[in-house]
Amino acid sequence: MIEANPRASRTTPFICKAYNVPYLNYATKVMLGVNKIKDFTYHKRLIGYAIKEPVFSFDKFPGVSRELGPEMKSTGEAIRFIKDLYDPWFRDLYKKKSMMLSR
Repeated sequence: MIEANPRASRTTPFICKAYNVPYLNYATKVMLGVNKIKDFTYHKRLIGYAIKEPVFSFDKFPGVSRELGPEMKSTGEAIRFIKDLYDPWFRDLYKKKSMMLSR
């Protein structure tokens, strides 16, 4: 499980955190020949949803354009767990999904 895509390289740690399973440790042990995939127990069920939320620090960088391009201009990411898609935080985020995107 090696990711070549720089954006995807942040996805695997997110999945590990969301499921609370050290998938990267498992992959490393398999690649080193210490274990086989069948040696690990997988818990595929996540109750609810884990949402990756970018953290924008526009206040820390005055004068920076607030238009979002491919690089997103985020300085970090947060994980938020919600029970269902009726969660008030998620509903608000969904309404705001048409953020200022560069043309």
